[in-house]
Amino acid sequence: MTQPSTADLPGQESHAHTKESAGIRLPWAFVALVALLVVGRFVLAPYLTAPALQTWATVFVAVCVQALPFLVFGVALSAAITAFVPASFWTRALPRRVYAAVPVAGVAGAVLPGCECASVPVASGLMARGVAPPAALAFLLASPAINPVVLVATAVAFPNDPSMVVARFAASLAVAVLAGWIWARFGRGEWLPAPRRTAEAGHSRVNAFLDAMRHDLMHAGGFLVVGALAAATLNVVIPRAWLTTVAGVPVVSVLVLALLAVLLSICSEADAFVAASLTAFSPTAKLAFLVVGPMVDLKLIALQAGTFGRTFTWRFAPLTLALAIGVSFVAGWALL
Repeated sequence: MTQPSTADLPGQESHAHTKESAGIRLPWAFVALVALLVVGRFVLAPYLTAPALQTWATVFVAVCVQALPFLVFGVALSAAITAFVPASFWTRALPRRVYAAVPVAGVAGAVLPGCECASVPVASGLMARGVAPPAALAFLLASPAINPVVLVATAVAFPNDPSMVVARFAASLAVAVLAGWIWARFGRGEWLPAPRRTAEAGHSRVNAFLDAMRHDLMHAGGFLVVGALAAATLNVVIPRAWLTTVAGVPVVSVLVLALLAVLLSICSEADAFVAASLTAFSPTAKLAFLVVGPMVDLKLIALQAGTFGRTFTWRFAPLTLALAIGVSFVAGWALL
């Protein structure tokens, strides 16, 4: 009995046709890319030297470079929590009652030396291991604002004003706890479905760690770029003269610096030095800048939307912003 030749096997012809068409498309794609680069070199190059565009590129790269190491750290920590820490650990480490677990989780944020980019995947990992969402959200807000690195940076930026460090710690922790309590009271399960990431049957914990890290890094990295694009664009668009005009109006200056913190999206390890440079503004306005920035900025909003969904972000971000501004007013009046 004659064996069918390779050419007669089912699927071989279509496979060969696919390879041939791919081979035809590849050179044309390369030619098109080269043509675009040539056109861009002679048509767009004169416009790429504009100062505003250079500023935009600098801010975009700076936001990404600042945030990416902490994002990778947070993703790795989140994946480690998912793969190696049993869910029973969190039930033992945190109080059973949600209202008691929220402040404990908020204070626990002081031990993680990272920025807001790291806190989002870590909070997601905590929820995936059974931590109540209000407690995980309190950790998410407190971690980038009250960790030792941030507090030391604040002390260095304000060498003659230790009260600024105390005010930042107290106000940030208060906002985190209040946000967690409010979400525990009014939040709904459909607004924030708890992430569930479990290792597939037969997979080792190392494979589960690598899979979770790869998934989160690819997912969160794209939203980090979106947030950095928005922050860079607004950095260029907002005229600096507007800021000096409103610096002398007490209430308006606080609101303006709070909004500026959202738009600039500066990493929490560096924002104290920016706040200290805003010498025309009052200490309360600077405090609002320091409290709002690590909790509500464009890249953090993008990361939250990508991780927890837009339904959650549309509710949680305005709540956090309102609490941060209100608590900053009170803390500034009491401590500064």
